[in-house]
Amino acid sequence: MSADERDAGVHTLPITVEYGSRTITLTPTLVETERGLVLIDAGPQGALEGIRTHLRTLGYALEDIWLVVLTHHDADHAGGVDDLLEAVDAVVATHREEAPYVTGERDPIKGDGDRYPPVDVDLELAGGVRVPTLAGPMDVLETPGHAPGHISLHFPEDGLLIAGDALVADDDDGSLSGPKPEFTPDTDRALESVGELADREIDHVVCYHGGYVDRGSERIRELYERGLED
Repeated sequence: MSADERDAGVHTLPITVEYGSRTITLTPTLVETERGLVLIDAGPQGALEGIRTHLRTLGYALEDIWLVVLTHHDADHAGGVDDLLEAVDAVVATHREEAPYVTGERDPIKGDGDRYPPVDVDLELAGGVRVPTLAGPMDVLETPGHAPGHISLHFPEDGLLIAGDALVADDDDGSLSGPKPEFTPDTDRALESVGELADREIDHVVCYHGGYVDRGSERIRELYERGLED
């Protein structure tokens, strides 16, 4: 991210991990608040040391994390929470429709049955919840499709969207795209979510797959209209 975003209290934490048979780069995000740090997505199992290293570089420690917000329950986002909770006493929050998958009441929708360690969910979220941060208010947006209760986080004062997997930017050219159909159980609903994002005032986006993109509502509207034509 640019210096402006870093100064505003939002930090991307790109980590490269072995995930299945692939080596992939993922982008958890750190948000500063008066109470401490909010970590948005914890990465898969094995991601903890990468997150710890980023925090040290920023002058923080793992113990400064007080809240973990999961955009959804997929293993590359939630698999590392158990390891994190061994190190810190943090609140875990996710959408109420994602909570049963995180806690182990239901098996993850995607995967081969070899699930990550379940953890308790302390706070169930819904659209409209607002978290005060040093970057201004952070609004929870419901963006289902890629997962039943997928959420994204919007900073209306800065026009920043933390998209989770509602949008991706991991093509070779780094352009902003919609969620990958092969990993999206409900593509129609995911497209509706893209359309709803296009109606927000968004100037730039952080994608979990692809990182920071200096594009916003205009590009998101293009993606939505193209999806309607397909």
